[in-house]
Amino acid sequence: MSSSSLQLNDEYTVNYIKVNEGLVGIEDSSYVKQGMYRMNLPDEPRLYSGSGESASVQWAVANLTCQEAWQNKSGYACVSINSTCLAVNSADGYIGYRCECMPRFQGNPYVQNGCQDIDECMIPGSCKGVCHNIVGSYHCMACPDRTQYDTTTMQCISTKRQNLILGIVIGLSCGFGILLVSLSTMFFIHRWKSGIQKQLRRKHFTKNQGLLLEQLISSDENASDKTKIFSLDELEKATNNFDPTRILGHGGHGMVYKGILSDQRVVAIKMSKDIKEDEISQFINEVAILSQINHRNIVKLSGCCLETEVPLLVYDFIPNGSLFGILHSGSSSHFSLSWDDCLRIAVEAAGALYYLHSAASVSVFHHDVKSSNILLDANYTAKVSDFGASRLVPIDQTHIVTNVQGTFGYLDPEYYRTGQLNEKSDVYSFGVVLVELRLRREPIFTTVTGSRQNLSNYFLWELKARPIKEIVAAQVHEEATEEEIKCVGSLAAMCLRL
Repeated sequence: MSSSSLQLNDEYTVNYIKVNEGLVGIEDSSYVKQGMYRMNLPDEPRLYSGSGESASVQWAVANLTCQEAWQNKSGYACVSINSTCLAVNSADGYIGYRCECMPRFQGNPYVQNGCQDIDECMIPGSCKGVCHNIVGSYHCMACPDRTQYDTTTMQCISTKRQNLILGIVIGLSCGFGILLVSLSTMFFIHRWKSGIQKQLRRKHFTKNQGLLLEQLISSDENASDKTKIFSLDELEKATNNFDPTRILGHGGHGMVYKGILSDQRVVAIKMSKDIKEDEISQFINEVAILSQINHRNIVKLSGCCLETEVPLLVYDFIPNGSLFGILHSGSSSHFSLSWDDCLRIAVEAAGALYYLHSAASVSVFHHDVKSSNILLDANYTAKVSDFGASRLVPIDQTHIVTNVQGTFGYLDPEYYRTGQLNEKSDVYSFGVVLVELRLRREPIFTTVTGSRQNLSNYFLWELKARPIKEIVAAQVHEEATEEEIKCVGSLAAMCLRL
């Protein structure tokens, strides 16, 4: 038994009896410090010794030697076959004898067959080979041929299996090691590239006069509330990293993407072509001016991004495309503009150009007026867009000299010849749009003979040869009055006058 609780009398309580160690735990409730225990039971020798209120004391079966006990067969306590007699001594001398199981046996030596054989083969590490247990002992044999002792499973396993397991362990270790190294390398490369990208973006921001634009915006109360300097991360997220499926169109001055900002606002993001370094300050100034423009027929500039080599411009998104797309889509479009719609759109576009030329705080020459830059919102209201080629004009100047640029078919011949840009250059281009609305032909179109023809030259030439009502498109001829046809034709001719 491993533990017990036994009341001997009113003073002594046995808390445990350990058979194998020959110990008994006794607690004395009337303990007075007197030294060694002397427990005298009637007709029994003094077999117990110990000290203290609670002590673990030795015990013996009887006050006999092992030889004396063995001679008394009927009273000999070590009755198990595999037991032996053991002398018990204390500080006072010999006490008596007790019993224990012989080596390699375990159990209770005081009962028949109480001491049972220990199976050493079940003990880990007993044998590095094939283990055979026998009563009171065991012996080991080497592993058979083509097998090897495995310290993990403590068995003899096939050498091939051992090699396979070893290979798997080595493979997994190497694999995890390589994976860990690869992930660590990728992490550090990512951190390194991210650091380089941040440095490059800061460099572009500084080169593109970001600090100057921030000062211009912050100094203008109207601009600061509406214009924002976007980070490249914001615009990459808005366009799904500039996914090609988000491209709205290609223009003469860059590419336009559709984007959805974090506040769910839909915008058009223009990626301009190269800007020369000496033009950056002028570009920033134009952005600052355009951010103040507030006209219902001009696309609103929401902000820009200066963290790229060429700055990105962010405009409000206009859902119904361009006037050019509707006029010249042919049978592919299910929608066509009525003559009244065309007149209204022309008036709205003219109002926007007048605002830019005469009502804005600083005059702005659009420099690229054409039907593809007149966008139509959800209500088909005209919105003049694309100020990539626009120029600001000081109050005391009537024109500026620039490198000739624009779109053939809309380009003012005098500007093309002299390089002097003025507000009449926009008026000429607007006259081409009026002719487009009347004739429903592209500015450079193919005649029935297969030759390429300039629309404005064709219109002015035909105007001299036959009545104006015979020149206009069939839909215009059906929907417009003769007076409207003459009036708009006369206006278009005035716009195209040199």
